[in-house]
Amino acid sequence: MLKFNKFLSVILTISIVISAATGCSKQKNQDNSNNKKEIKIEQIEKPSRGVVSDEKGWQLWDEENHLTTEGRNATGEKAVVSSGKYEASKAGLEIIESGGNAVDAAVATGFALCVVEPNATGIAGGGVMLIRNEKGELAYIDFRETAPAAANKYMWNLDSKGKVVGGENKDGGKSVAIPGQVAGLIYAFEKYGSGNVSLEEVMTPAINLAQNGFYVTPTLLKDMLSVEEMMEKYPKLKSLILNEEGSFYKVGDLYKNEDLANTLKIIAKEGKDGFYTGEIAQSIVERAKNYGGIITLDDLSNYEVEELEPIQGTYRGKTIISSPLPSSGGTHVIESLNILENFNISNYDLYSSERLHLFSEIFKMVYKDRAKYMGDPKYVDVPEHGLISKAYAKSLADKIDMNLSKEYNDEDPWIYEHEDTTHYSVADKDGNMVAVTQTINWTFGSGVVVDDYGFVLNNEISDFSTDVDSPNCVEGGKKPLSSMSPTIVLNEDNTPLMILGSPGGARIIPTVTQVISNVIDYNMDIQDAIDAYRMYDNTKNKIIYEGGLSNSALIELISMGHEVEKYEEGYNKHFGGVQGIEYKDNKIIGGADSRRDGKALAN
Repeated sequence: MLKFNKFLSVILTISIVISAATGCSKQKNQDNSNNKKEIKIEQIEKPSRGVVSDEKGWQLWDEENHLTTEGRNATGEKAVVSSGKYEASKAGLEIIESGGNAVDAAVATGFALCVVEPNATGIAGGGVMLIRNEKGELAYIDFRETAPAAANKYMWNLDSKGKVVGGENKDGGKSVAIPGQVAGLIYAFEKYGSGNVSLEEVMTPAINLAQNGFYVTPTLLKDMLSVEEMMEKYPKLKSLILNEEGSFYKVGDLYKNEDLANTLKIIAKEGKDGFYTGEIAQSIVERAKNYGGIITLDDLSNYEVEELEPIQGTYRGKTIISSPLPSSGGTHVIESLNILENFNISNYDLYSSERLHLFSEIFKMVYKDRAKYMGDPKYVDVPEHGLISKAYAKSLADKIDMNLSKEYNDEDPWIYEHEDTTHYSVADKDGNMVAVTQTINWTFGSGVVVDDYGFVLNNEISDFSTDVDSPNCVEGGKKPLSSMSPTIVLNEDNTPLMILGSPGGARIIPTVTQVISNVIDYNMDIQDAIDAYRMYDNTKNKIIYEGGLSNSALIELISMGHEVEKYEEGYNKHFGGVQGIEYKDNKIIGGADSRRDGKALAN
């Protein structure tokens, strides 16, 4: 351990800074057009101000436009929907109350989020869905975006530092991957929905929100302001960011997107083909091409949703079910928990130096594995089973010194291979569980808006590595590596315990890991587990934390050799936005993250 007196000057500096600072049925739905009434889109002069306050008086923000932290949770006996927006949770709950199942509700929630969270998701994005039905049957639906057929690892012009010239992989047409969102939600609806509601019914809440409007939140406005420079580069983006007078919205202003409402009506009527062929598809290709894009009509019409086997592990006797490759999230959440299982972390206080040190060491090792091994398994060999092996985790745990921050040499997970990666959660009393993570990648995606259709294209190509030797380099048809980690946790007797997931890019893995540990190791309820301050570390050996640490804990971490940095004061969406559900005491308890606009609703 480094000597304390060598850190006196550092400690003094820190002190100054601190003081200043569903059924999983395999049967497709029957054609119910003869026994279901057509649902007309509501026409209302003034929508309810639900995002500001609900019928119980809950408010998302206060008079100073600060997000409130109270009232995010909800408890019910029949069902819970927890999503990143009140309106989206309400959409899902309404579908359950109309006779739909948890998958129907998830599809309604997903389309609603495409309207009310245009900064984070959209119909030109993609995602993944994890389902467990009341019989214990599992389904994992991968509708992630894929690289256009013409993409290849040598498609970028790199500067002397290895960066893409002009940032073409991060915005503009060349950053656009083939969207999977619409195909994925409709696939889930058709294969795993109840058959009691029509596609038009589950999409009606989203259409109403786009047509009649919803209210701009502090979170949405902040993200709108953050892309001011992007609007100059992609002028059509202004149609989604600015009001009719050409000015930025204010918090509480009504936001409508009638173009998107019309687009959703086409999809509701024509299904998947309404998006992937015809006028919408043609416009997607043309708009991307105007900014250097290489996506084609064939790319769109050939897009296919995949069903994969979810990855499974255990933690202290509980079953962990999560996302398989090409999402790295599930693998590395299980790997992190496997390492953690070798320590009695509950002996340490929640914001102690020992707990943060342990998580830091674990995440450094896990992210080294992620960078070295992970990619689309159709293109590269990945030692997935080795990475989630208990024996491999033990070999990593043995390297951790509880008194010293270390750098770690590579271990070889291949030798363990023979032992066999916006989020919302939906649950009901029968044990049907659905976890979905979806995205357009960066804030407002590529910046390229599809003319007259009201949505922005993703920039998912930026999730590929520009290193031609990386297992995650771009190739035609390949899916980029992801950290998406929709996760279901079961008790020892296989009864439901919780559902959770989070947005947050590479920070998803540490976020989900910490919330699971908070519930299991510290016996927190789901809302308290979500509310607890978070940290993360990766291969850079720097602990980035939200709050909760005392001066003495910071001093101890520095004496161990850690770099320590507080991100900002208080909660910040940089640390994710967990939407979770817990089964406890014959109740279903929904928790939602106040770092964003999350709200759980129940009945």
